[in-house]
Amino acid sequence: MYTIGVDFGTLSGRALLVDTRDGSEVATAVFDYPHAVMDEKLPSGRRLGPEWALQHPQDYLDVFAHTIPAVLKASGVSPHQVVGLGIDFTASSPMPVKSDGTPLCMVDGYQDEPHAYVKLWKHHAGQAQADRINEVARQRGEVWLKRYGGKYSSEWFFSKLLQILDENPTVYDAVDVFIEAADWVVWQLTGVLTRNTCTAGYKMLVQDGAYPSPDYFGALHPKFRDVIADKVSGPFAPLGGKAGSLTEAMAAKTGLPAGIAVAVGNVDAHVTAPAVKATQPGVMVMIMGTSTCHIMSGTSLQDVDGMCGVVDGGIVDGLYGYEAGQSGVGDIFGWFVDHAVPEEYEAAASAAGLNVHEYLEREATKQKVGEHGLVALDWWNGNRSTLVDVDLSGLLVGATLATRAPDIYRALIESTAYGTREIIEAFEAQGVEVKELVAAGGLPEKNALLRQIYADVTGRTLKLAGSAQACALGAALHAAVAAGVYPDIHAAADEMGKLKAEVVSPIPENQAVYDQLYAEYKTLYDYFGRGANDVMKRLKKIRNQARGE
Repeated sequence: MYTIGVDFGTLSGRALLVDTRDGSEVATAVFDYPHAVMDEKLPSGRRLGPEWALQHPQDYLDVFAHTIPAVLKASGVSPHQVVGLGIDFTASSPMPVKSDGTPLCMVDGYQDEPHAYVKLWKHHAGQAQADRINEVARQRGEVWLKRYGGKYSSEWFFSKLLQILDENPTVYDAVDVFIEAADWVVWQLTGVLTRNTCTAGYKMLVQDGAYPSPDYFGALHPKFRDVIADKVSGPFAPLGGKAGSLTEAMAAKTGLPAGIAVAVGNVDAHVTAPAVKATQPGVMVMIMGTSTCHIMSGTSLQDVDGMCGVVDGGIVDGLYGYEAGQSGVGDIFGWFVDHAVPEEYEAAASAAGLNVHEYLEREATKQKVGEHGLVALDWWNGNRSTLVDVDLSGLLVGATLATRAPDIYRALIESTAYGTREIIEAFEAQGVEVKELVAAGGLPEKNALLRQIYADVTGRTLKLAGSAQACALGAALHAAVAAGVYPDIHAAADEMGKLKAEVVSPIPENQAVYDQLYAEYKTLYDYFGRGANDVMKRLKKIRNQARGE
């Protein structure tokens, strides 16, 4: 028997066909979103403001139509041998739809309306609404705020819905259901509307099975008082549960048999834990790509500054699932290569048969720790944890006329490792032990220097995901549980999860130097991030004024 996991990332969707006996990956296929990330303009040409990041839901449907037939064809596996389908998704990436599930951006008259589209996880234009959500919660003494590290993010569900109400009440009135994209694609597969407990808990303020009170929502805006009944209907569904069965219509589009099990939706980071056998307390999994999400399970409920949430059973049943993260990691390296690397390095990389990332990594590896004389802050896309502040920006200190591109590239990698250490220390300060790290995703798969730096900076052994497609594998594991192949996710992880044999250990002499550099990072972190000098925010304000925004 086989299952298929479909991983919806920031720029593409990937299907992975997996043998349920041992997790063997039989075939994979990728579909790049035609609309990609809309952060400058809509397909109509309408310009978007700063900090916007939208997507088109048609791209998600096209992922199913292209990738699933492709993996079936490439594998030679009969569709009738596939017993389940699971998905994972970026989060929080919510969207407005009509009562039948039709996306508002596909309704006549709304194609030119920005608020009618999916607001991607890195949409930060709702910061004013997030600020209000936090301010009102503090004024009212809402106890749930501590479950989110003391601050609700502009990246999350209600910040984005409240932005619609504030900026275009007519569009808000036209929304019948506001729903995470993870749950919407499952709705399209099954015809059944469910809301997964993962995004509900981490992004939608659901704690202990309930939303905040209508009085709280009403304090945000009078028309928001009944937001749950009016816009956020649908039952909660447990992870690993069966959301429904594949409809005839979607069976025709995918080539799979109608009626097979479709698992409850999940978040790309959280679904990865069982794929790397991290179903026990104290193992922090870093899902590293454009950003990094840090997830781990613990036996007790603790309040951790700047965490993205803690949810009972949010990752695996029986444990508290914790989440933290960094808003930019791979995006930072990509920005540097695309916009700040001299052409001579591109020529040198080409001559060496490498891409620019690989060439810079090779050159940076030749350095001793601290040799470049630099330290950077990893806030080029804001700070998710522990400061939860999207208005922060990047910083590089120590540059001279002798500074070269490989120096900066290494310093940027190190800055992201320092950000992870800051997160680990925040957890451990509250008694949530981090025993070991597991890295998953494209970055650690490709970059040996990054792997070693993270081990050295954190002082912890670093294990590596046994699959380059750990998110899709995790979705396939949940599909196996939904289909009844395994009784629970622990059993599925034991048989289908995988780790590489390689373990990266910290080098003591490197650790000693990184301790010094991390101390400098912390000084800058607190100075620029905790209000002593708000120059980053002032600069953004001046920028926006100059642009007329």
